[in-house]
Amino acid sequence: MSTDDNKLKTEIRESFGKGAARKLRAVGKVPAVLYGHGTEPQHLTVNAHDVFMLVRRTNAIIDLQIEGKSQLALVKDVQRNPVLMGVPAIEHLDLVIVRRGEKVTVDVPVHVEGEPVSGLIAIQDATTVSVEVEALHIPESFTVSVEGLEDGARIVASQIELPGGAELLTDGETLVVAVQEPQLPAEDEETEAAEGDEAEAAEGDAAEAAEGDSAE
Repeated sequence: MSTDDNKLKTEIRESFGKGAARKLRAVGKVPAVLYGHGTEPQHLTVNAHDVFMLVRRTNAIIDLQIEGKSQLALVKDVQRNPVLMGVPAIEHLDLVIVRRGEKVTVDVPVHVEGEPVSGLIAIQDATTVSVEVEALHIPESFTVSVEGLEDGARIVASQIELPGGAELLTDGETLVVAVQEPQLPAEDEETEAAEGDEAEAAEGDAAEAAEGDSAE
């Protein structure tokens, strides 16, 4: 997966601390740390704009250019800070060394598509599932369909179609999506219950009145 699309130039970082990090961000750079495979952590600096484009997808694999050498890394964590205009600023990156052919454990987003039977809704219970998959073939997401499903239908983790060689780590019985009738808000339920109690009371009064008339 070493292509120009995922290459990222880096610089070795010599200064540390919040003050140093602020100075880096002020000139359009982001601090990062690279670790894994028993190596000493490497403290790096990357271009903020370049890395923002690369980490738009979950579990991105980046080809780091470190002092003239290439190193593949998985983006493990992205620390963001909301800024003006709603554009999130990247403050720090955690990167994990990966080798070609090795498997990694990642959480992959689950997307729901389609519409259940008319009048029903699909409730998504799990937004991600954990899998072990080859580092250079991490799926961007999984998709499950609720098209035409009826009330009470359930989709669990084991029903998600995985790519070849991938292993599901999430419990297979974990609920991902459930199809059901829309539930009334609590206020509506209380109103209905009150109306039901009033109706029952009215019926009881009517019955008592009828008994009284028959007794006379």
